[in-house]
Amino acid sequence: MLKFMIRLAVLAALIWGGMWIAGSYGARTGFAAWFEDRRADGWVAEYDDLAVRGFPNRIDTTFTNITLADPETGVAWNAPFFQLFALTYKPHHLIAVWPNAQTLAVPTEKLSLDTASMRASLVLRAGDDLALERSNLDIENLTLTSTADWAMTAKGIDLALSRLPAPDDSDAPSNTYRLALRAEDLAPPASLHLPDGVDLPRSFEVFQADIEAEFDRPWDRFAIEQARPQPTSLTLKLADIVWGDLKLHAAGAVTIDAQGSPTGDVTIRLVNWRDMLAVARESGTVAPAVLDTMEQALGFVAGLSGNSNAIDIPLKFSGGTTRLGPIPIGPAPLIRLR
Repeated sequence: MLKFMIRLAVLAALIWGGMWIAGSYGARTGFAAWFEDRRADGWVAEYDDLAVRGFPNRIDTTFTNITLADPETGVAWNAPFFQLFALTYKPHHLIAVWPNAQTLAVPTEKLSLDTASMRASLVLRAGDDLALERSNLDIENLTLTSTADWAMTAKGIDLALSRLPAPDDSDAPSNTYRLALRAEDLAPPASLHLPDGVDLPRSFEVFQADIEAEFDRPWDRFAIEQARPQPTSLTLKLADIVWGDLKLHAAGAVTIDAQGSPTGDVTIRLVNWRDMLAVARESGTVAPAVLDTMEQALGFVAGLSGNSNAIDIPLKFSGGTTRLGPIPIGPAPLIRLR
C-alpha cells in the first residue's frame, strides 16, 4: 500500500509538472507569436525580455521594457515591465500588474501615469477569442500628467466590468456589459482657475457611475488586434458628481447608430448650475457661444421650475442634435471608441 501511495504521488507530481511545462511553453510561444503578428500588421510591438516563472503552481509572465503602438489609432503605450499571473489549473483567470510609472500617447498628447499600485483581475472565456467575462481594476494614488500642460490626481480608482447573461438566460454570452466606476479624492487639474465668488475643495467628494452598455461584438483579443467594439446602446443607471456645493446627478438611456450618433433621453439634475457654467467658462474648455446658449436654456428651465439653484434638465438626442426640452442647444455628441 505504501509503495502504491508513493507511486501515485510521483505520478501526480509528474502530471502536475507536465501541466506547468505545457502551460508555460504555451504562454511563452503564444505571446511571442502575438507580438510577431502585431508587427506584421504594422504595429510597434517590442519587449526586451519575456520570462515565464512560477513553477509549479503559477504561470507568471513578465515582459521587460514593453512598447505597443497601433498606427491606425495613434495610441501607444510604454512601460518598464508588465506582468500577468495565473494559477496552473486556472489559466483563464489572470492577475495583471502594471509598474508604478508608465506612459500613454494619443494623437493629441502624451500622458504619464504614476501610481502606488495598479493591478487588475481578469476572467476570460475559454476559447481562441479569449472573451472578457469580468474584470476589476484597482488603482492607488494616481497622478496623471499631460504634455498639454495639465495634471490630475486620485487617491483611488475602482473600475468593475462584467459581461451580463443573455436575456433568454441561455448559455450563449451577450455583448452587454455592466461598468461600475468609483473614484476617491479625484482632483481636477490644479491649473483650473475658479471664478470669483466660487470656492471649491481640491477634490470631488463623490465621483461614481453605473452603466450598462451593449456593443456590436464582444470584448475579446480581437478588440486589441483589429478594432474596438462599438457601443450600440447605453443605459446610465446612475452618475453622481459632488464637488463642494456643485452637484450633478444623471440617468437615462440612448441607442447609438453606426456613425456614433445617439438617440434617446437623459435627465440631469444640477445644483448650483450657474457656478458650474462659471467654472466651465473660466476653464476655457467649452466654446463661449455654447455656454451662452446653455445659460439661456437653463435660465428658462429654472424660471419654469421656480427654483433658481437646482434644476432638472431633460436632454433629448435625435437626428444628430441635442435638445433641452424643445430647444436645440447644439450637436449631439458622437460616441465612438478609437
